[in-house]
Amino acid sequence: DVCSSDLRRTAIKNLSMAVGTAIAWPSWAQAWTPESLSQTTQLHAGSLDVLGEVVETIIPELSTPGAKSLKVHVLVDRLIRDCYGPEAQQTYAQGLNLCNDFSEKMNQKPFSQASKTEREKVLKEMSVSDNPVAKGFITLVKNLTIRGYMNSEYVMTNILHFNMAPGYYHGCVPVK
Repeated sequence: DVCSSDLRRTAIKNLSMAVGTAIAWPSWAQAWTPESLSQTTQLHAGSLDVLGEVVETIIPELSTPGAKSLKVHVLVDRLIRDCYGPEAQQTYAQGLNLCNDFSEKMNQKPFSQASKTEREKVLKEMSVSDNPVAKGFITLVKNLTIRGYMNSEYVMTNILHFNMAPGYYHGCVPVK
């Protein structure tokens, strides 16, 4: 029967896409907490501080905690170290240095000492730069910051009101 074979192919294709998606995003990155991540990093403390300021510039603290206070920069560092190839890791390391270089040129001070407005201008300039490393760094870090922030325990429980088991089963209830 032609229809049933098409349905089977569609079902198998959808199932394989779902499995691929589940594999692509590591299980430890779902509703993660800073404590669930190891604190070891290949970056020296100054670079991790710069990354913290970059993620805070992308998602600042307003009425809810910002990306830095939720320690998204630790997750971004861990994801790039554990899940990305050497090319992305090199772009990441060079991009952190470029943040300071762009800030020095534009503001005559390091990125971490610049004001919020100055940081925003630096990141915008990097995103439209002819330098492929700067553009690649901004794209990579911005995407991971948004994903990490939206999957943080705080956002999942307090903003999105994620419920692990919606629609509980109550087997022993009187039927009227």
